[in-house]
Amino acid sequence: MSTPLTTDPLSDVPPESTEFLAVVAARELAGARRIFAGVGLPTLAVDLARRTVNADLELVYESGVCGAHPEAMAEGIADFVLVSGAEAVLSMQALFGYVLQGGNVDVGFLGAAQVDREGNINTSVIGDWHQPQVRLPGSGGANDIIASARECFVVLRRHDLGSLPAEVDFCTSPSPVRARRESGALGPAGGGVTTVITPLGVLRRDPDAVELELSQVHPGVTVDEVRQRTGWELAVRDDLVETPRPTVEDVRLLREEIDTVRLYLR
Repeated sequence: MSTPLTTDPLSDVPPESTEFLAVVAARELAGARRIFAGVGLPTLAVDLARRTVNADLELVYESGVCGAHPEAMAEGIADFVLVSGAEAVLSMQALFGYVLQGGNVDVGFLGAAQVDREGNINTSVIGDWHQPQVRLPGSGGANDIIASARECFVVLRRHDLGSLPAEVDFCTSPSPVRARRESGALGPAGGGVTTVITPLGVLRRDPDAVELELSQVHPGVTVDEVRQRTGWELAVRDDLVETPRPTVEDVRLLREEIDTVRLYLR
């Protein structure tokens, strides 16, 4: 089993809490440089990572803001707090054409309603396309991000058969695996979804592999529980570890310095 990253006392926040998920995501950013992310939990994770494991992270937003240094929690990708103090504000053409498609993004943080075994993402509909149970916002910039960033992280607030099916109900943003298979040509330059963080554990896919595998289980969670709540026969890595708990200091930073108005913490 893994040991905590610091000697600080450990907190007792549950794995399904925003604090727990944000801390796990922040620790994943220890070796990254430039992050393409939306607001919400990704912003919490990046801010926490800057204060704990990686002070040099550069945050890029879809609105064109690069090198953001917000003094308060942003309520959207075009919030003025992101522009004030930013290192640059680019046009959409420059952002996507030069920064993202130019291969200059280490990690893309993506949201999803569903992620399947190959790392395909659904943010369009749940159920049948013609008679959906739920209609969702669609791709946004996710197609470009998954195709161009070196790797992509997804944080899911649920871990069940609906959110992690064997195959997504609708493929909004294809993984490199699916893109290569269906195009019959060279695949995208990006590595696709390599990390999925859920309330039960962490699933990983190597850039040259096909399927997501179980890499970590959160405290109190068993492998059998994760498998029962996953829509395919989930492989378990030989080096499976237990996720280190957030420290008391991690939680204090999130609550008292990063999201003091509880905009995203819940």
